[in-house]
Amino acid sequence: MKDFKAYMEVFNKSGQLCQQHGMKFGYHNHDFEFTTMIDGQLLYDLILTNTDPKLVVQQLDMGNLYNGGFKAIDVAKKWPGRFEMMHVKDEIMATSGKEKYESTILGKGIVGTREVCNIGRATGGTKYFIVEQESYQGLPPLNCSKQDYDIMKSWGF
Repeated sequence: MKDFKAYMEVFNKSGQLCQQHGMKFGYHNHDFEFTTMIDGQLLYDLILTNTDPKLVVQQLDMGNLYNGGFKAIDVAKKWPGRFEMMHVKDEIMATSGKEKYESTILGKGIVGTREVCNIGRATGGTKYFIVEQESYQGLPPLNCSKQDYDIMKSWGF
């Protein structure tokens, strides 16, 4: 815990330095923050508890946490006001590879991306919604990007 807290101080100091130069310092979750515990506490909860929201911007990756066994909607509700940015991603069961889930076209998977985006916008202070799709299920990536764009637009983003 002592080493962890020292890292979070580095995060906060980095955020302070960035702020002094008109930049922001941020953190983007993966899956390990949802499978790692320190002193009986979930690593992701510790990160958010030990970083100053004015100094360390959090980017919620809606898809990554599924491989850690969590749901984006629950995290967004648990930490309102903490996600200035979101990686908008939908997930399905993986068709290959070592991960249990893989990304897909928005609205086709299990994440509930529209609802998570709406929560972020309404209660989370989310300003930036960055669509990320890394798997395409045999479709051309540019076609998927166009579909994702059209879907976000139809949702009012």
